[in-house]
Amino acid sequence: MNQDLTRGPVMGSMLRFALPMILGNLLQQCYNIADTLIVGKFLGQNALAAVGSSFTLMTFLTSILLGLCMGSGAVFSIRFGQRDQEALGESVSASFVLIGVLTLLLNLLAFALLDGIKIFLQVPEEVWPLMREYLSVIFLGIAATFLYNYFASFLRSVGNSVIPLLFLGVSALLNIGLDLWFVLGLGREVAGAAEATVIAQYVSGVGIALYSLLRAPQLRVLRGKLKFRLSRVREIAGFSILTCVQQSVMNLGILMVQGLVNSFGPTVMAAFAAAVKIDAFAYMPVQDFGNAFSTFIAQNYGARNRERIQAGLKGAVVATVGFSLAVSALVFVFASPLMGLFTEPGETAIVTEGVRYLRIEGAFYCGIGCLFLLYGLYRALGKPGMSVVLTVISLGTRVALAYLLSAIPSLGVVGIWWSVPIGWLLADLAGAGYYLLRKDRLFDWNV
Repeated sequence: MNQDLTRGPVMGSMLRFALPMILGNLLQQCYNIADTLIVGKFLGQNALAAVGSSFTLMTFLTSILLGLCMGSGAVFSIRFGQRDQEALGESVSASFVLIGVLTLLLNLLAFALLDGIKIFLQVPEEVWPLMREYLSVIFLGIAATFLYNYFASFLRSVGNSVIPLLFLGVSALLNIGLDLWFVLGLGREVAGAAEATVIAQYVSGVGIALYSLLRAPQLRVLRGKLKFRLSRVREIAGFSILTCVQQSVMNLGILMVQGLVNSFGPTVMAAFAAAVKIDAFAYMPVQDFGNAFSTFIAQNYGARNRERIQAGLKGAVVATVGFSLAVSALVFVFASPLMGLFTEPGETAIVTEGVRYLRIEGAFYCGIGCLFLLYGLYRALGKPGMSVVLTVISLGTRVALAYLLSAIPSLGVVGIWWSVPIGWLLADLAGAGYYLLRKDRLFDWNV
C-alpha cells in the first residue's frame, strides 16, 4: 500500500495519497460532531458549552503531539525519498523515545493544571462542573492520541495513507455507538461522552501501533534494540519541536480566543461550540490535502526533484482554491440548517449567532486553505521555522484584533469573527512573498 510520490503523474499521485487522509479526518470530525450533537440535543446548553470549550482545549493539547509527529514525519519522508533505510530507522528510534517522553510529561501537566483551566478560559460557574467532569476523563486519552498520530505519521511518510484511514474509521464508528449507549442508555451524561471518546482513541492508537510494528520493516528497531545517534536526535528535535511550536501556537491563539468568547456567556459559547465543529468539518479537507502535499514535497525534496516540486505546488494551489470557493458557497447558503443540527428548535439566539460566525469566517476558506499549503511546503523543505513565523502572524493578528474589535460596543462578538480571515490573509501574503523572494535558496539539498 506504500506509494512512492517521486514517480508517476504529479496531481494524480498527490490526490490518491491525499484522499484517504481527507476521508480519515472527515471521519474524525464525524465522531467529534457526534459528541456535540448528542450532548447538545439531550443534555442542554450548559453541557454543550462545556463539551465545546473542552474540545478547543483538547485540540490545543493534541496539536502539541500532532506537531511533534508531523515534524518527525517530514524527516521520515525525506529519508524515504533518499532511499536511506538506515537513516530512516535511526530517525524512527530517536523520534519515538523523544515524543513518548514528552507525551508523558504533557499528560501529567494536564492533570496538574486541571483546576487552573477555569480561570484561564474564563469558564462561567454554571458550566465549569460539567467541563471539569468531561476533562478529567478525556485527559486519559492523551497517550492514545500519541500512539495513533505517531504511527499514522510514519505510515503516511512512506506513502501509506490507507491504513490510518481504516483504523480511524473503526474508531469513529465505535465512538458514535458508545456515545449513544453511554449517554442515552446508561445515563452517564458528559462523562459518558468522554469515556466513549477515550475508549475509541485507544482502539485506534493501539491497533495502528501493533499493525505498524508487525508489518513495517523500517520499525524493526522498535521491536529490538533501539539505535541512537546524537545527530539523529538533534535533527528530529529540530523538525519536531519547531513544528510542534507552530501547531501549538496556532491552537494556543484559538484557545485564547475561546477564553474571550466564554466571557460573552453560555449562549455565545454554545453557538461557537457548534459553529466551530461545522467550520472544522468544512475546511478539514484542505488541511489534510496540505499535509499530503507536504509529504509529496518532502519525498521529492529528498529525491532532489525540483521540477516535480514546482509542478506539485502549482497544481495544489489550483485544487485548494477551487475546493475552498465551493465549500465557502455551501456553508454560506446552508449555515442556518447546519446550526439547527446542534440545537433544540427554540434556541434561536444560538442559531443566529452561529450563522453570523459561519457567514463571516466561512466566506474566506481560501485563506486558510492556502495557509495550510504554505505550512506544508516550508516543513517539507526543511524550514519549519518559517511555518512558525506564519502561524505567529496569523494567530497574533487574530488574537490582537479579537480583543481590540470585540471591545468596540457596535461590534462586540462580531469583532472576534472578523479577526480570523484578516489573520489568514496577512499570513498568506507573508508566506507567498517569502517564497517568491527566496525561491532559489529554498532548494538546498544539504539535509
